[in-house]
Amino acid sequence: MTTFTKITTASMIALGLGAAASADELTLYTALEEEEIAAYIEAAQKAMPDTEINVLRLSTGKLGARILAEAGNPQADVIWGWAVSAMMDPQILEMLEPYEAKGVDVLPAKFRADDGKWFAPIGYMGAFCVNTARLEEKGLPMPKSWKDLENPAFKDEILMPDPNSSGTGYLHVNAVLQSMGEEAGWAQLEAIDPNMAQYTSSGSKPCKSARVGEYTVGVSVALTAMQSISEGYPLAMVFPEGGVGYELEASGLMASSDNKDAAKAFLDWTMSDEAIGLYQQYKSLITIPGVDASEAAEKAGLPADISTVLADIDFVEAAQNQTAVKATWKEKLGR
Repeated sequence: MTTFTKITTASMIALGLGAAASADELTLYTALEEEEIAAYIEAAQKAMPDTEINVLRLSTGKLGARILAEAGNPQADVIWGWAVSAMMDPQILEMLEPYEAKGVDVLPAKFRADDGKWFAPIGYMGAFCVNTARLEEKGLPMPKSWKDLENPAFKDEILMPDPNSSGTGYLHVNAVLQSMGEEAGWAQLEAIDPNMAQYTSSGSKPCKSARVGEYTVGVSVALTAMQSISEGYPLAMVFPEGGVGYELEASGLMASSDNKDAAKAFLDWTMSDEAIGLYQQYKSLITIPGVDASEAAEKAGLPADISTVLADIDFVEAAQNQTAVKATWKEKLGR
């Protein structure tokens, strides 16, 4: 889904893309979820009252295509909250200008670029969203691993995002391949394919469909699972055995920006105490040392030490292999 919005202090209204932002405007490109974008921008706009903040929201894959298509005439001032495995594309990195946002020095080295072109105070992690009411109604066992999804009883009961359009989809596929090895990983993904009702273009849709009982299992993101559980849906958040995939959400300054002062001010804001407080409400993964998870996360079952459920991910490898993995996926599992 494409969302381009002009954010004011109290409202969000549609806006079309025109020329590059003027001196009192700031254009952000992001793949963050719409629910969190609204909260972040409302707060950022109050902190930057003299700057009109515009946001273009696209899925991870579509955002990358958009940025590359605009390479000759970039429209964004800032890339904000985008999968680091996508940000590491050499063509994208060439468009970024090093900038060390205020407070970014507290981030462990693995969560920021050595050359200052990106930093990632937040991230997201995958999860199985299991509708417990539908599970019980159909007499299905609680899935605890990818292998459990091979059970023929789950036929047409599972949704999963397509890695060619969804960063969440690639997160899951990459985690399976890196944790199991390429041969075993592809075999696993092919083994559960007969049970897939649909591969979606959105990473959150599988969970949103599962929570209302349309399907039993949504291979999705922990954020949507946590929100759904907090809102009272009959949902369980399951982290598959062997480690769940996760992704860092990176931000960086576009070298072509005509409004670098505002762009830098916004990047500084993303490391502010106010922003961190909002991350605690919305994020399952915060890389800033000493920041605790939210009560909603704890209620949903997120462990205090999330490293116990995360797969061991090599993001450089994930970035380098992304094109090949997506092509193989399309060949083997594309619909």
